[in-house]
Amino acid sequence: MKVQTKSKKVNKAWLNDHIHDPYVRLAQKEGFRSRAAYKLKEIDETLGLIKPGQLVVDLGASPGAWSQYVRRKFAPKDAGTGGAAVGELNGTIIALDLLDFEPIEGVQFIQGDFREEEVLQQLQACVGDRPVDVVISDMAPNLSGIGAHDAARVENLIELAIDFAQHHLKKDGALVCKVFHGSGYTQLVDMFKANFRVVKPIKPKASRDKSSETFLVGIGLKPR
Repeated sequence: MKVQTKSKKVNKAWLNDHIHDPYVRLAQKEGFRSRAAYKLKEIDETLGLIKPGQLVVDLGASPGAWSQYVRRKFAPKDAGTGGAAVGELNGTIIALDLLDFEPIEGVQFIQGDFREEEVLQQLQACVGDRPVDVVISDMAPNLSGIGAHDAARVENLIELAIDFAQHHLKKDGALVCKVFHGSGYTQLVDMFKANFRVVKPIKPKASRDKSSETFLVGIGLKPR
């Protein structure tokens, strides 16, 4: 009974924080599916990664806030307008996730596990011979709380994302990946440095203070 009571207290505290979170309220006001949109927004505004006309691949895309942000960046800005959630689109967005994904106008979606070869082949078929400008990855495994086990699962996803980038990214393209401080973090930074000329760790303001998540951005591929 004590465990159940503690669990209820934790859930109640999380719900209270969520309801009063300014980014949750802003997402509701601006029509984003989650507060995660503002994490990508800050990363993009800091580094200037996403521009109209690009090909962007969104890994771990559900529920779709990152794809929504990119889609609005690709909306034409004729006559001072822009940022539209629907309508004309200058660019290509390919999204992939294991979970369901409510359609977003102009976004191609593949449902499946990025770790499976068949799903990866579907993604590669969608990309074709076009070089990718930016790969954004909010992928994360279900964490068990066992440090070494979780670190290995995160590292596996990052390795796959980097490998995909090495095969499909433009030489001056960028990869954005969600990672976690703690066991294995230093190895992930080293992995990025081995593959990219510029590596930037960013902890967006929209990431909760209590969260260990941060984002690694690699820009400009090194030769394999």
